[in-house]
Amino acid sequence: MGRRRAGRAVLGAPLGLVLAVLPVVPAGAGGDDAAPYGQPTTRCEITDPRLPELSGLASAGDTMLAMDDGGDRAEVYVLDGSCAVGEVRSADVDPYDPEDLALASDGTIWLADTGDNNQDRETVALIGLRPDGSHTLTRLTYPDGAHDAEALLLAPDGTPYVVTKEVLGASAVYRPDAPLADGATVPMSEVLRLGFTLTGTPGGPVGRAGQLLVTGGAVSPDGQRIALRTYTDAYVWPLAGSDVVGALGGAPARVALPESPQGEAITFAANSRDLLVSGEGLPATVTLLPASGALEPAAVTGPAEDASAEGAPARSVSPLTAGLVAALAATALVWVVGRFRRRQQN
Repeated sequence: MGRRRAGRAVLGAPLGLVLAVLPVVPAGAGGDDAAPYGQPTTRCEITDPRLPELSGLASAGDTMLAMDDGGDRAEVYVLDGSCAVGEVRSADVDPYDPEDLALASDGTIWLADTGDNNQDRETVALIGLRPDGSHTLTRLTYPDGAHDAEALLLAPDGTPYVVTKEVLGASAVYRPDAPLADGATVPMSEVLRLGFTLTGTPGGPVGRAGQLLVTGGAVSPDGQRIALRTYTDAYVWPLAGSDVVGALGGAPARVALPESPQGEAITFAANSRDLLVSGEGLPATVTLLPASGALEPAAVTGPAEDASAEGAPARSVSPLTAGLVAALAATALVWVVGRFRRRQQN
């Protein structure tokens, strides 16, 4: 969520879409689906008044990069081990609603200006802050209308992926159709759909629906893991090469995150295994979740085929799974409609 918060989209996806997506099923689901992560500890607390709405984190060696959700200038804050702000990197760009960031191998910091609570933007943007102080801005368009998105995944080969934030958990993954170019407008294609389901983990500003809403993403510094988070949980997939689509098509490890009023940021620590998470509000606790088990690398596959809504390869979903997804979707729909009606009456 960002500085332009006049309203919130009532429905992020039609009910029928939920039954057509690929369910995000944790490894070992139906039994022990505990992620290979140990007990969370506090790494440090962010108290700088310039970061009241922390939305994105990225590891950069011994430091972290942090961005605020809002403002009238593209700015990234460099945090030391105690979460104190040192250097500030900025560009003379007024973003609409920046939501996430990622650090490229060449040192460029990419800001995902993709927030769109009202789903009315004609374009979104990726802003690159280069190490030499220059910047680039590429506008992006969706093939199927506006979406709200708060997660950016930057593959090891530099390809960006935008993951949408959907009320019913039916998140879509989009990839630009051409390389990013300063001043250009590049169309995107949908390459995958993911179906997040209720987990029972408390937290977030919107009750149980927060368990379905993707609020951040990260790729590990060594390029071997992907993470997406909701307000309440983190999901981690092994990654081989730059096959992000293939990785997200597999079973992730899920870890319940410590309860937070509005958790939106996630990154891997410098060791590429531990997770760091945080969120909005001051002081903002940066929580470390230490890796305590092996997350095996994904099998190397060929170039991933696009899995758009109409051209996706068929995926087998059992009747039990389909029924469960339908029931969860109905529950979420009732919750959203009830909330909308209460707002109309006020």
